[in-house]
Amino acid sequence: MLSSQPPICPAPLLAQAQVLPMLTTVVVNAGTELAMESARQAHQAGIIYPILVGDLVQIKSLAKNMDWQLNSDQLVSAEGEQAAAEKAVALVHSRDAKMLMKGHVHSDTLLRAVLDKDKGLRTGVRLSHVFHMTVPYSDKALCVTDAVINVAPDYTTQRHILRNGIGLMHALGYNKPNIALLSATEVSTPAMPSSMLAKDILDSVTGEDVLQAQIFGPVAFDGAVSPEAAKVKGIDTPGAGHADMLLVPNIETGNAIFKQLVYFNSATAAGLILGARVPIILTSRADPAVARLASAALGVVYANWLLQQP
Repeated sequence: MLSSQPPICPAPLLAQAQVLPMLTTVVVNAGTELAMESARQAHQAGIIYPILVGDLVQIKSLAKNMDWQLNSDQLVSAEGEQAAAEKAVALVHSRDAKMLMKGHVHSDTLLRAVLDKDKGLRTGVRLSHVFHMTVPYSDKALCVTDAVINVAPDYTTQRHILRNGIGLMHALGYNKPNIALLSATEVSTPAMPSSMLAKDILDSVTGEDVLQAQIFGPVAFDGAVSPEAAKVKGIDTPGAGHADMLLVPNIETGNAIFKQLVYFNSATAAGLILGARVPIILTSRADPAVARLASAALGVVYANWLLQQP
């Protein structure tokens, strides 16, 4: 059942990033082949100008093996993960960088530096993660949030995740994205807490929210993404069957959806952390090169949009 088709970097997303200004991006603890190759590919695509933070001996050795000529302003020395994370955050504060890219650093170490009360990149908004999912040879994208950071978000956290997600969708060009509040039913019932949470969120939607997105739920996965299923179930809510983004009730649901799309459908998962002063490109060792490039493209699109906000 696993797909053998190779994933591809979504051409529309990459093209959207390539017409925007190249963004200076800090690669946090960049001294591994995977981190360096990710940065180089995004640089060759014309979307980022990387600053490589970490062990300069390792970085220079890898760059030489790659035949990658680096400028002096692209090299920042740091010993260890924590120092690299702290120096990366400092480069954002000094306005020398507009985006972060995870290199060979544990996510909790990176986020600890980002969330530091005195020196971090807090904005007053909860951090959340979005996967921008695409399958080969399709222009359609489906975003999933949050499958990485917030394990069992409560009402307040879900509201932050929703606002972060709407901003990303606007950056991508969706004037009024269809956002499904996912559960396993279309009926709110105390027996299924996710349905009650979806109801509470929908009840809190303001006039401003209505202008910015078409939010609907609770709704099961089929009613969110399939027009046929929505019709059979009698779900006549605008947006049903045509979701652009799934707001999942917990990390297990989001994790299962994104991995199913990757392994059964050869989807490319571009991952981004939202809610900090700058976007954070989050990749893992298991990600193929195309997913890392797509993540950089997603970050560039969102970061440029943030720079235009009042």
